[in-house]
Amino acid sequence: MSVTHPRRRGARRVAAATAGLAAVGALVIASPTAQAHETHPGGHGHGSRTVDLQLLAVNDFHGNLEPPAGSSGRVTELQADGTTKTIDAGGVEYLASSLRTARQGQERSLTVAAGDIVGASPLLSGLFHDEPTVEAMNKLGLDVTGVGNHEFDEGKDELLRLQNGGCHPVEGCYEKGREFEGADYPILSANVVNEKTGRPLLKPYTIENVKGVRVGFIGVTLEGTPNIVTAEGVKGLKFLDEVETINKYTKELKRKGVNAVVALVHEGGFPASSAYNYDCDAGGSGTGLSGPIVDIAKHTSADVDALVTGHTHNAYVCTIPDPKGNDRLVTSAASFGRLFTELDMKYDTRTHDIVRASVRGSNHVVDRTQNKAADMTSLISRWQTLAAPVAGRTVGYISQDITRAGSESALGDLIADAQLAYAKTLDPSASIALMNPGGIRTDLVHKASGGEGDGVVTYGEGFAVQPFSNTVNLRTLTGAQLVTALQQQVSGSNEAAPKILQISAGLTYTLDLTKSGAARVVTDSIRLNGAPIDPAGSYRVAMNSFLSGGGDGFGELAKGTGEVVGGDDLAALNAYLTANSSASAPLAAPAANRITIVQ
Repeated sequence: MSVTHPRRRGARRVAAATAGLAAVGALVIASPTAQAHETHPGGHGHGSRTVDLQLLAVNDFHGNLEPPAGSSGRVTELQADGTTKTIDAGGVEYLASSLRTARQGQERSLTVAAGDIVGASPLLSGLFHDEPTVEAMNKLGLDVTGVGNHEFDEGKDELLRLQNGGCHPVEGCYEKGREFEGADYPILSANVVNEKTGRPLLKPYTIENVKGVRVGFIGVTLEGTPNIVTAEGVKGLKFLDEVETINKYTKELKRKGVNAVVALVHEGGFPASSAYNYDCDAGGSGTGLSGPIVDIAKHTSADVDALVTGHTHNAYVCTIPDPKGNDRLVTSAASFGRLFTELDMKYDTRTHDIVRASVRGSNHVVDRTQNKAADMTSLISRWQTLAAPVAGRTVGYISQDITRAGSESALGDLIADAQLAYAKTLDPSASIALMNPGGIRTDLVHKASGGEGDGVVTYGEGFAVQPFSNTVNLRTLTGAQLVTALQQQVSGSNEAAPKILQISAGLTYTLDLTKSGAARVVTDSIRLNGAPIDPAGSYRVAMNSFLSGGGDGFGELAKGTGEVVGGDDLAALNAYLTANSSASAPLAAPAANRITIVQ
């Protein structure tokens, strides 16, 4: 079941090792603090002959080749006196150096990931459909990854291209004489199957053999992926239960004589502290972690030796009891390449299994005080040259920061206004635009990020805000459907964690958070240009293709009729900025006062 590529895999391992020696030398990771745990005995035979095995893990890299900016590029570290400090972290030049340093002296080391390596990426990777990130992962020696929800941002065919190679079907090859070769590492999708055949889209597992140590890796993404990606991107696919799938393939691996099994799960949890080195088990095994991964871990077969997880962008190394009551490590390394997890363990050469009692885990900071990996610097420079003509183009001007902060945000209102303005060019009767908050990935900042000058918005900065390549679509909703859609913000699958839609100018209502469920939306307060919404009336509503497909639990929006598929949502934002701002009259942040919130 391994999907390694013989024509490139061996050469890649040699190249990665050589690059590591050239770039790193005797480099030592600067951050001395690491979160570490050791599991307790249970579940597996313990022969007398063991060898050391190291796993290095990352998750949710999201194409962050360059060091992520602001809070996205920092981690919180707990100090011995109970205080915390922040450390600048991340960037593939530093991640490669960190991983290569960690591998030094290790005869048997594997580097793995738990999904979302690509997708929702900054411009340097996203502009080129994440080919640069795949190239970087090949160079730094990634051995295997599970699939995440963001690997489906551009649909299953594009995911298959990232695995198998070939130039983009529309844009072609980006450099003359250079064809994209695809991932040297397998992308596993055990619980993502064809609706008609039931067969996995990609291989469900791989067996890695490192000097006689055989380890099976099973990759799954969260079962709820169709609710958080575009419907078109997962058309024809079915997402199965994570636990049932892992358990199924664990049995298959054991039948093949592979007893050492690790699950790569793109689903995660919420630690009790934001500090990466917080003691997750201070109150007892598993007490410091909540969220979906806890239930998954408790029911995943005891024959699985560890769970490497992701999705929530949090950092933790926790022990969660397996179905037999024995502790087992569950880890996550935050996001954006700011951390990596090191798992050290013994492999029993008689039982061909990992000695559970030996498994230790720790999260390490990818700090920026270490030397950069020279090959990654070269890769970034190459793609920056290709991106520069597009990235630096001015699209507008702002007079202040326009941020995504708050239930209703200034940036959310701006994007909704931009989409409504564009929608009116498709259909002058368009009167409302709705934007999902999760689609807004960063702020528009007044301070210059490069040499463009303060207040200048470049194409690259706009891309960072909306990197998903959604289209702006139109649907006709009845007034009653519009009310239901607004209620879905705070009910159903969104009741526990509301997703407040950003709304265009003219639409107003009150959100009463002292109430529960759908009642939080005060129905008789909903107005369009001052007039009450008519339940029997028809309204032409603009939304991105993600929402139009019912994403984020907004199934009512997908029921709208007369859909018209428009152009790119980023183009709509850029056009609005260009039309409504200039160097002498920059755009101010909207007041964000369309929703009255009662708390």
